[in-house]
Amino acid sequence: MITTDLQTILSALSMPEHKHAIRGIKRGIEREALRIEKDGTIAQTPHPKGAGHPLTHSSITTDFSESLLEFITPVSEFPEQTLAQLKELQKFTLSKMGDELLWPMSMPCFITDQSDIALAQFGDSNIGRMKTLYREGLKNRYGSMMQAIAGVHFNISYPDSLWHSLQTLQSNTLPLQQFISDKYLGLIRNFKRELWLISYLFGASPALCSSFLQGKESHLPFKKLGIGTLYLEHGTALRLGDLGYTNSAQSSLKVTYNSLDEYIAGLREAIRCHSDLYGELDDYTSETPKQLNKNILQIENEFYSPIRPKRNALSGEPPTHALERGGIEYVEIRALDVNPFVDTGISIEQINFLDVFLTYCLLKPSSQMSWDEQKLSQDNLTTVVNQGRDPAVTLLQGSKDIPLREWAERIFSELEDVAKWMDEAYGTSKYISTINELKTWVAQPEKTYSGRLISLLKQKQQDGGVLALDLAAKYKASYQDVDYSEYSQKGLDLAAAESEQAAISIKESDDKDFVTFLRDYFAKA
Repeated sequence: MITTDLQTILSALSMPEHKHAIRGIKRGIEREALRIEKDGTIAQTPHPKGAGHPLTHSSITTDFSESLLEFITPVSEFPEQTLAQLKELQKFTLSKMGDELLWPMSMPCFITDQSDIALAQFGDSNIGRMKTLYREGLKNRYGSMMQAIAGVHFNISYPDSLWHSLQTLQSNTLPLQQFISDKYLGLIRNFKRELWLISYLFGASPALCSSFLQGKESHLPFKKLGIGTLYLEHGTALRLGDLGYTNSAQSSLKVTYNSLDEYIAGLREAIRCHSDLYGELDDYTSETPKQLNKNILQIENEFYSPIRPKRNALSGEPPTHALERGGIEYVEIRALDVNPFVDTGISIEQINFLDVFLTYCLLKPSSQMSWDEQKLSQDNLTTVVNQGRDPAVTLLQGSKDIPLREWAERIFSELEDVAKWMDEAYGTSKYISTINELKTWVAQPEKTYSGRLISLLKQKQQDGGVLALDLAAKYKASYQDVDYSEYSQKGLDLAAAESEQAAISIKESDDKDFVTFLRDYFAKA
């Protein structure tokens, strides 16, 4: 049997020999959170002593800035376990932070000047210095303010049982890993086409502190609230727009997702292509380097994308080499704002929805996606970022304008079918319950995270920073009542101490100077 449309695939997967094939989805979460002082300003202190070394700790590290913590959960099949792990990692780290708090928003707190944002420090080993110099390059290319933005990354992989069932049902004779990689790429293309829906539902950054603009004019129609909060009346996720993680120099990079070879070639061209914009900045060969190199991308991770194909890399292995070696192992969703309404920054409701939405993207037929179509999908995302909750907003589907509400209702109609199939496989009703609830948000945009946030700010007539600070204090206090179940205080202290020793060992094993180390790294990459 060769299955084509979504309904046919779901019907085939409902047969007794395939009905449980979806069971065994694995997930992991990476949550970023800015460390702040009790008065709401960005923390100037180094990485919390006792939390472990950011270079070598597997679960507690820093992202771009020294104040931006990153919590990484292990891979698990159970979302409740993942959220418990995330909660306990935050509880442990907060216990090492004195009076400091975790900022519960994506867009940063009040920051007087970009110089207040210290680059993340990873020690004086070669790899540690490389990580910090990479961030020095980001600072000099895009400014430090962007480095204070926080997000949540959601990683997902599907079980072998699903791949075997799909390959059988589709009479596919490719080597299994090639089939898996092709299917993940299809998921990515469909995700990019309808990413705007994630921004509409879960965007939680419709407002920002005016200090973020650092005195620069904005073309966006901001309204003002309180002393210094700026917001878009119908905005959803400023973090995903022109003010957030964007790179105008990357707009010419035609990285596409129609085959793994095509994706790898596009990304490698970007890390080899000399940049006219950054060519004047000193690179690693200088005595006072300002960036790793003078290419459009210093390394592959500089490529900003809301979704990435991934494979766990070997030590020192660049991401595309890992993909070339073993194919796609999982996908990383990078389009989620920090959810301010829960202490973990992501809710079980979001995880349930992402399970269904990403499975829908995987199973739904996915045609090749041209560069022009990718640009159109980005235009749709920008529209939703800036005005997604406007009842009259329209998006482009091909060459036609379509009301957001109409398109979203079509998607939810198919999500319902996927959710029912997944519930049957898992013996639950959580998926259809989640889809039924979130479907009501289409006609009632005030239920979305951005809608709730703007309503709260207007109701209280206060700055966003006041609300965020209240939530930060509330969440920290709540951790006093959290008992360890996934970890233990002793185990986390031991892991922190072992990471410190591991960082020392890495430094001691360095057998070449920094310039030679980087020259060899780039030659390999």
